Amino acid sequence: MSGVALAVAPRTEPDQTATDPATAKAQQKHLHRLKNQLEQRVVGGIMGSLRIIELQLVAFIMVFSVSGLVPLLDLVFPAFTSAYLLALSRLAFPSHGHVTSTSPEIFQGSKLFSVYVFMGTTIGLFLPLAYVLGGFARGDEHAVRSATPHLFLLSFQILTENIISGLSLFSPPVRALVPLLYTVRRIFVILDWTKDVWVNKTLPANAPFKDVAWFWFGRCLAVANLVYFAINLFVFLIPRFLPRAFEKYFRESDEVHAKMAEDKRSAALNRSQPNQDKKDD
Repeated sequence: MSGVALAVAPRTEPDQTATDPATAKAQQKHLHRLKNQLEQRVVGGIMGSLRIIELQLVAFIMVFSVSGLVPLLDLVFPAFTSAYLLALSRLAFPSHGHVTSTSPEIFQGSKLFSVYVFMGTTIGLFLPLAYVLGGFARGDEHAVRSATPHLFLLSFQILTENIISGLSLFSPPVRALVPLLYTVRRIFVILDWTKDVWVNKTLPANAPFKDVAWFWFGRCLAVANLVYFAINLFVFLIPRFLPRAFEKYFRESDEVHAKMAEDKRSAALNRSQPNQDKKDD
């Protein structure tokens, strides 16, 4: 986004060929219009991709919901969480809207952080989805049933984050609580998944190599999800992400109060100015 703006922004150096102010102003308008068109195309492409992802997540959620593989508690959890977040957004942490100049992003990470997020997407979404689909193909109902609740909750979490991130109704603390609440619940679900593949599932003595590989793939995947999301909760979400969200929220609140006080002073000054003019007359 910023690269497009920099690419089409007017140069700060004077243009030797456009000495006429009217011509220079027309060129600036043309460049500004071109920049807006390019930004709209980029944003449109990104939003189109997000809509496709959201539709896929909705499809996953519907399939998981009607399959009977998700326990009732996990089916109810997204509805309870959504109602709780709405209550928080109205009663505890109302949004300040777009009245401030701060960035809507809560946490701006480095390239290493992007790699960390991509790793989490691979471990938490892509590989478990491949594990569930492979379980369907192999007729391994145990694998499908153990990993499906985690996929269901993660799909709901991503969908909720994508929806509320673009709405000014939700303040930074409320947006930060979405991954926090879902991660806490999914850790308990992953613990059940780990117990299923390490304790409840056994391998025949003379199993072929492909069955052994599939068996250990499920075990390693469950442990990898447990380790990653436990680190994500206790090392990133609680000590860094959540405090950053509250810091941003209260900084916006201070800016709003300062602006309201300045507006009141300006209004009082404007009311007193006519009275002063009448006394001078």
